[in-house]
Amino acid sequence: MTAQRLKTPLTELVGIEHPIVQTGMGWVAGPGLVAATANAGGLGILASATMTFEELEQAIAKTKAKTDKPFGVNIRADGSDAAERCELMIREGVKVASFALAPKQELVARLKDNGVVVVPSIGAAKHAVKVASWGADAVIVQGGEGGGHTGSVATTLLLPSVLDAVDIPVVAGGGFFDGRGLAAALSYGAAGVAMGTRFLLTQDSAVPDSVKQEYLTRGLQDTVVSTKVDGMPHRVLNTELVNKLEHSSGVRGLAAAVSNAVKFKSMTGMKWSTMVKDGLAMRKHKDLTWSQVIMAANTPMLLKAGLVEGNTHAGVLASGQVAGIIDDLPTVADLIDRIITEAVERIDSLNQYRVTTTA
Repeated sequence: MTAQRLKTPLTELVGIEHPIVQTGMGWVAGPGLVAATANAGGLGILASATMTFEELEQAIAKTKAKTDKPFGVNIRADGSDAAERCELMIREGVKVASFALAPKQELVARLKDNGVVVVPSIGAAKHAVKVASWGADAVIVQGGEGGGHTGSVATTLLLPSVLDAVDIPVVAGGGFFDGRGLAAALSYGAAGVAMGTRFLLTQDSAVPDSVKQEYLTRGLQDTVVSTKVDGMPHRVLNTELVNKLEHSSGVRGLAAAVSNAVKFKSMTGMKWSTMVKDGLAMRKHKDLTWSQVIMAANTPMLLKAGLVEGNTHAGVLASGQVAGIIDDLPTVADLIDRIITEAVERIDSLNQYRVTTTA
């Protein structure tokens, strides 16, 4: 492991060695990947949106058995059991609570009062201002280059707008994969970078090797932002299935979503009343139509088919644009070591451009 360090507000806040975050990717960010990231000095985040409460309990226990370093858990702020999951994190001493949506103000206070660092992910400066006013300790801001649910504004514009709007640590996401990106983010004023696709494409990721090879064969133009997966902008690899979804009728998409909702209910053991309650919350927090709420059931099942079962013909592969520039599968330890070493070299090299003048 590299002896070099980059001390930032993020490393100080969380107690990690390197300002690098592995995001909570559904079906991907399990105990193995999270612990590997933590042991390498970064911040690994468990993805719990695709886990039952009991599965989350087990995942936290497994992660703690593999590392004694800080790690986080990502949860749906609009989930019907969000408060219970937060209480679980408090009991288990999880260091970071990560949210895909803005958590309720009282939930932020409850977590902070018990020593949990609260880090919501946001997609606009106004959202960062809101969660900062509620007491969020830091935010992750993802530009349009990022995989999964994403916005339309590039990181190079979104990041400075958020940095100008809040005075809490800002972690940059969307388009990062190496030390050059980390150095650039720090130059903007960010406290670190968050990466999803780059961590998915490591040896410690549990994604099937055949699927990883599918990512590695893609170019920079091989992702698409589709609204046909679940009704919201979703950056994925442009596969044959995605092509079909893009050209399918709304009625066909809704029929598939209803079928997937039934499968998701069976897989998670959720009650219909809970799914309806979550759907109502999604409509309120995301301003969705009922069609979009029903289509949201597509996401976990289509991602599971691709990322867990390795069925690239029947599944969807969430991906950032960086998939088109990544060409290897290092261990997480080697990846983080490489990123930090390169970032330090880039930062040090900037001194060559300084010109000292005398009056």
